[in-house]
Amino acid sequence: MANITLGGNPIQTSGELPKVGSKAPDFKLTATDLSDKSLSDFQGSRLVLNVFPSIDTGTCAQSVRTFNKEASGLENTKVLCISKDLPFAMARFCGAEGLEDVINLSDYKSGTFGENYGLTIANSVLETLLSRCIIVIDTDGTILHTEQVGEIADEPNYEAAMNALS
Repeated sequence: MANITLGGNPIQTSGELPKVGSKAPDFKLTATDLSDKSLSDFQGSRLVLNVFPSIDTGTCAQSVRTFNKEASGLENTKVLCISKDLPFAMARFCGAEGLEDVINLSDYKSGTFGENYGLTIANSVLETLLSRCIIVIDTDGTILHTEQVGEIADEPNYEAAMNALS
């Protein structure tokens, strides 16, 4: 379990993020059009998984805005914004913000993404939501970079994620 904090109070996740150099676990997530998406749907692209508790918080919203801006200039790279929010909420947010360079996916149906990647919050008021983390995956499915953000209210290290792609 990863030890993180929420407002300085300790909380834990369900496990540890996959190791750099390992193959990314497959997933089944729901897109904003309610279709199922898996890792194989993005085969051949580099991926930035921007994972967060809820689009309706300031830090989570900012991470989507920042990665949307960064994604527009990256070749063969897709940013997947993943939470347990309903797909409708994610589509509403991106539509209102004019964000078109990220792909929103939800783990609301089964929660298996969070469990397989070890990032489901195991206790606290945010129990069962996804912790804030970044996972960068190469075109062959190899994990290049991970970051489990220590304080859930903090933004991820965008520069480190982008540097993993260069």
